[in-house]
Amino acid sequence: MAMTEGTGPAAPVMGKGSMTVRVVERPKRTFATQIFLIEVWKGLGVTFRHLFVNLARHALRALGITGQPGAVTIQYPEDPAVLGKRARTRHRLLKREDGAPRCTACLLCETICPAKCIRITAENAPDAMVEKRAKTFDIDLGMCIFCGYCAEACPVDAIHMDANEVEISSYSRKDMIWNMAELLGDAPKVPGGTA
Repeated sequence: MAMTEGTGPAAPVMGKGSMTVRVVERPKRTFATQIFLIEVWKGLGVTFRHLFVNLARHALRALGITGQPGAVTIQYPEDPAVLGKRARTRHRLLKREDGAPRCTACLLCETICPAKCIRITAENAPDAMVEKRAKTFDIDLGMCIFCGYCAEACPVDAIHMDANEVEISSYSRKDMIWNMAELLGDAPKVPGGTA
């Protein structure tokens, strides 16, 4: 494609098809723009404008004058976090109608996990309708990136990420490993109780 230089805002370009090219002039860099002093003051102006506008809105609300509410910081420990319907929170394993874990130890969730935080040990199931089941099912939530691939890959819908628990921090890495009983909800998570 050959380009021709033009003097106007649009110069024709000849090639396979006809099209126009717009020549864009770069703004000249002055000393003031190169030291970024004016841009720093512009940024501070935006910051202080938001500060004083929100301060005025909160003051008007406090005086009983209705108006647009100011920006509010959520006070997290006192006010619980508001989660969306599709929020991916702590994992949970589901049970069948007979109370047995729904997991068939197909290892798809362990295979697809990008963080490699799921460990499953399979064993033969006593039920003739189920070929195998999970003997152990451990998730290291300290390594988990909460991508949701494990829940999407499960063919029997055994794992969900909708426990609505976001407070899963711990003082040791060992306590971040959740076993099958804890994921099923049969045993409470006890700090220092998981090996």
